[in-house]
Amino acid sequence: MINNVVLVGRLTKDPDLRYTQSGTAVANFTLAVNRTFTNQDGEREADFINCVIWRKAAENLANMVGKGAQIGVTGRIQTRNYENKEGQRVFVVEVVAENFQMLESRNKQNGQNNANTGASNNNANEHSRNQQNSTQSNTDPFGGSSIDVTDDSLPF
Repeated sequence: MINNVVLVGRLTKDPDLRYTQSGTAVANFTLAVNRTFTNQDGEREADFINCVIWRKAAENLANMVGKGAQIGVTGRIQTRNYENKEGQRVFVVEVVAENFQMLESRNKQNGQNNANTGASNNNANEHSRNQQNSTQSNTDPFGGSSIDVTDDSLPF
């Protein structure tokens, strides 16, 4: 049997890091994952997927990323159920994340958070300068000229 999940999305809020009675770290978070198609109004919808991650990975997630951060997650789908205070059976479907990967630099995340919270002009100017510097670093680091490649020179 195969139960593998790969998700790329943005955190809807900061991860909720807690510890079990035995001291094991566990973090709950929700990923907003865009659908690949648009609705009738031409807008892209998203699914909000509940996830849980355990141990050191949970601590790393909580310390390294926050609301709005784009991350990639690999894991598995897990179902469970319990009886709530009213005596009703509650069914839960969640992704148990085994690994995560940050898909943006921390500077970019901070820039987005500053823009979302209405940061001062100084922070906006610094973010703008960082963007200019990253644009400049995308130039050819070797200073070489372009290479002419024709169809005849390709081996396939």
